[in-house]
Amino acid sequence: MSEHDTLLALRDALRAFAAERDWERFHTPKNLAMALAGEAGEVIEHFQWLSADESANLPEERRAEVALELADVLLYLVRLADVLDIDLGEAAQRKLALNAVRYPADKARGRSDKYDKL
Repeated sequence: MSEHDTLLALRDALRAFAAERDWERFHTPKNLAMALAGEAGEVIEHFQWLSADESANLPEERRAEVALELADVLLYLVRLADVLDIDLGEAAQRKLALNAVRYPADKARGRSDKYDKL
């Protein structure tokens, strides 16, 4: 199964999940975007006050918790894209191509500057 097929399967599963619970009316773009931001905040909480080394070497229990929070972010992202009729895989490919132009490897290598500062 390709990554695109995986995203489509996830999208379809989320559609069914929402429909089975009659949640479509709550899944407005505004509500989904707010839920997505909230879940992203929960990811951030796991890293707050950690050093770079600590954040890269999470204990297994915390790593498992982060995995679930990342899954929440993904689920809301996929659901939001679906409600807005955006092909997330195609949008990501377009963005990657745009970033390749904005951040040419010969100029961006080893630098964290924004593209307009390269």
